[in-house]
Amino acid sequence: MRARNCGMAAVGVLAAVWAASIVADVGAADMAASGSGRASTTGDSGSSSRESRRRAIEALPLERMPHLQRKTVEKCLHSTTLYRKLPVETFACDPDLLRFSLEKPEAIVDIWRVLGISRLALDPAGPDQWRLSDGYGTVGVLRLLHCEQHGSGGAIVLYGRGAYSGSLSPKALTGTCLLLVQHRAASPSVDGKPRQSVQIDAFLDTDGVGLEIVTRTLQPIIVRSAASNLHEICLFMSSLSQSAQNNPEGVVHLADRLTRTDPEDRQSLAKIALAAAAAIHPQREPDPSAAARLQADLAARWLPAEELDHLHSQ
Repeated sequence: MRARNCGMAAVGVLAAVWAASIVADVGAADMAASGSGRASTTGDSGSSSRESRRRAIEALPLERMPHLQRKTVEKCLHSTTLYRKLPVETFACDPDLLRFSLEKPEAIVDIWRVLGISRLALDPAGPDQWRLSDGYGTVGVLRLLHCEQHGSGGAIVLYGRGAYSGSLSPKALTGTCLLLVQHRAASPSVDGKPRQSVQIDAFLDTDGVGLEIVTRTLQPIIVRSAASNLHEICLFMSSLSQSAQNNPEGVVHLADRLTRTDPEDRQSLAKIALAAAAAIHPQREPDPSAAARLQADLAARWLPAEELDHLHSQ
C-alpha cells in the first residue's frame, strides 16, 4: 500500500515543523533558543542514551516498509551523527483536529502565516513530499517514507534532506534527518476533554565539515531547541483545539483566510471546528463577534514574525 493511502495520509505537522528546525542543520534552532522569552520547555529535555536509541530502532516498522524506503532508513541509521529522543508531549486536542494536522501540515503552517507568528513555509512538492524554508537560512525537502495507524494511535517515518547557511556556522551545512513520530490517544483531562501524546525520535547526519561543527558546537543548541520547539507546537495545537470548541465562528473565519490552502481543506477545518464546538457545547449560541478575538487567543503567546526578524538580524 502506498503510504499516502493509509489512515494517516501525510507527514505529521509536529514532525514536519520540528524537522524544519533540525533537518541537517540548526537554521531555526537559534531562533528557538534565543528568539522568544515566552517559550516554555518541559523539565525533561529527552535522552541520547544507547538504550533510548535501541528502543527507537526497534520501534521502526522496517519489516512493513517497502524495500527502497527500508534501505533509506537503514542508511540513515548507519551514518547517524546525533541521535535524540524528545520527551513525550501530552496535550489537550480534539482527535479530528490532530488528524487534520497530520494529513495537512501545510494548512497549519498557513495558519501561522496568517497569524503573523512564523516565517516558515511548507509547500507540497509532489506525492508525499514537502519543500520547507524557515526564512532564516534553512531550506530542505521532507519525504514521507511510511505511516500506519493502529487503534487510536499510529507511527510516521519521515526523511529530510536540507541545508543551512547562516550565522551559527562558518560554512554551509548539509545533511539528512530521519524522524520517527509516534502518537496515541492519552487519558482525558479532568474535565473530560480528549488528550493526545506525541513522541519523536530523531537521527541526524551531517556532511563533511558539518560533523565537527554539530558535535562540538551546535549539539547543545539542537538538543535544547528541539524539545522547546515540539513543546511550543503542541501548545499551539492545544490552543487551536480550544478555540475550535469555544470559538468555532472565529476558526471558520480563519479558515477562509488561508489563501495558500486548498479550498476543500479549508472547508474541512471549518467543519471540524463546528463539530468540536457542538460536541462540547451542544446548546451554544453563535457569537458574531468571535472572529475578532481569535487572533489574540491564538497568537498572544508568540512573538510576531517582525520581531523575530529583528532578533535574527542582531
